Formats: sequence, structure tokens, C-alpha cells
Amino acid sequence: MSIRIGIIFPGQGSQSIGMLGALADRFPLVKQTFEEASEVLQMDLWVLASEGPAEQLNQTQNTQPAMLAAGVATYRVWLSQGGPPGELMAGHSLGEYTALVAAGSLAFTDAIGLVAARGRFMQQAVPAGQGAMAAVLGLDDDAVKAVCSQAADGEVAEAVNFNSPGQVVIAGDKTAIERAMELAKKAGAKRALPLPVSVPSHCALMRPAAEQLSTMLETVEIQLPEIPVVHNADVAVGNSVAAIREKLVQQLYQPVRWVETVQTMKNKGVEQLIEPGPGSVLTGLGKRIDKTMTFLPASDPASLEKALESCNA
Repeated sequence: MSIRIGIIFPGQGSQSIGMLGALADRFPLVKQTFEEASEVLQMDLWVLASEGPAEQLNQTQNTQPAMLAAGVATYRVWLSQGGPPGELMAGHSLGEYTALVAAGSLAFTDAIGLVAARGRFMQQAVPAGQGAMAAVLGLDDDAVKAVCSQAADGEVAEAVNFNSPGQVVIAGDKTAIERAMELAKKAGAKRALPLPVSVPSHCALMRPAAEQLSTMLETVEIQLPEIPVVHNADVAVGNSVAAIREKLVQQLYQPVRWVETVQTMKNKGVEQLIEPGPGSVLTGLGKRIDKTMTFLPASDPASLEKALESCNA
């Protein structure tokens, strides 16, 4: 009996200068995919991803299309080498758009323009320096929520990424997040670390960006995916185009429920999750979420080969 495979795509934070370089040397599909994205953006996305500068790659409006292109490129290579398309898909935050492209719901070039605009909307919603995100390690979800509630004091402080047991990311106004970090440490957190981001994603401060995104989404053609995609906001599969649009809007200001996403995929029968794209962040999180499942990255020739062997065993 064959192993049931799911595909998961990473989001912002997995980017790095030189990402997918080794894969691109072996497979022309990688650069071809980036060239498609570059045409849409009227900029050389591959040069930016390969050479930097890092400050420019890490600007939200650039990071998002770069990560989308990287995920799609890796998935295309995966399929070209006989990798199974997967029975179920999901993506962490921005990675949800990659999943929708891979599942046939969004055209790649449409999605590139969409996520570049999404990045701009997010940056415009909160002026640089006013928002912040931090990772809280070693507290359970309810304790983190309580810390945020106490720290808010009229501002925004929310738990926004439930990444794995004992790892929750918080976001909101910079001063409120600083208070929350101190309170988390007093509550017994092992660590509370500020994240190097310019935008406080997935919290209430993103509602203005969500309104702009909603308007733009109405102009983009979306189809029901050929492979079901589990969405971040409600840990459910969209059963209509209108529902998918709404879930993408909600995703901007609601938490990424990643632990539940992985658990849902397991409950639907998935035994092995492949992570096409740069790095192995989701693989690391997955191993902490469920030790009975297999998680494998596919980010360079060696990891790709290992994942292919595992799936075709």
C-alpha cells in the first residue's frame, strides 16, 4: 500500500540570498519559473534572490513574490522528477498562495502580481518601526494569549502563529509587543525573541491591508483547486471560489493555525509531508507537532533525491 503524501509550502522567513542555487544549477525549470515572475514584476527576481542585497530581498513586497516563485519552481522540479502531486496541500502564511498555484486554483503569473501587491498593502498599513513580531518559546498557547491580553493596554498584541507546541509568534504595536515579551519571560517562557520583520502580520493592524486585498482579489481569476488546500484561517478546505477569496482576506488579520493544519492533514490520512522550497522550517516544526508522521524538505538536489526515494519506496 502506497504512502499517502501531502505537500506543504514555506512562507516569509525562509528566504535567503543564494536560495535554490544548487537546484537551479541542475534544473533549468528553476530559472525559467523566476523569469516568468520577473516579467510580471518588471525586475530580475532571480538576481535579487541570488545576489541580494539582503535588505532588498527582505522587503515584504519583494520577499513574497520571491518565496512564491521559489516554492512553485521547486514543486515543478519535484513533479518533473516523478514526485507525486500530493493528495492534500497547505502553506504557512504566504505559502498558502503557493499551495493554491500548485493546486491549480491560481495562475502563477496572477499570483505573483497578487502577492507583490499584498506585500505593499501590508507595509502601507503599518508605518515602518510601529509594528513588531516576536517568537515566544516554552509557553502553552493559552498562556501566550493571556500575556498578550495583559500587555495590550489599549494597543494591539495578539498571538498570531501557532507554529508548534511551545512556539507561538505574537504581533502588534511595537510597544505592546515589547511589554508582552517581558511578561512572557515573567510567566516562564524560555525565550521571547523579536523577529526581524517590518510588518506585524496576521493581527488586527492588518485589517486595512485586508480591505485592499479583498478589492484586488475580485479582479483575479480563481478556480476550485484540483488538489484540496487546507487554509490557515479556519483549518478547512474552501468549497467555493467565494470561500477561497474570503479565507485569503481573513488570513491577513487572523492567526496561522499551523499545528491544527498539520493535525488536520494527518486526520485526513496523510502520512508524509514534503516541503518544496527554500530551507526546512516547516519540516522542523512538523517533527515537533507529530512524531508519527514523516516530514521531508526538497530544497536542493540531495534533499530532493531523498524525498523522491522516500515517496517512491
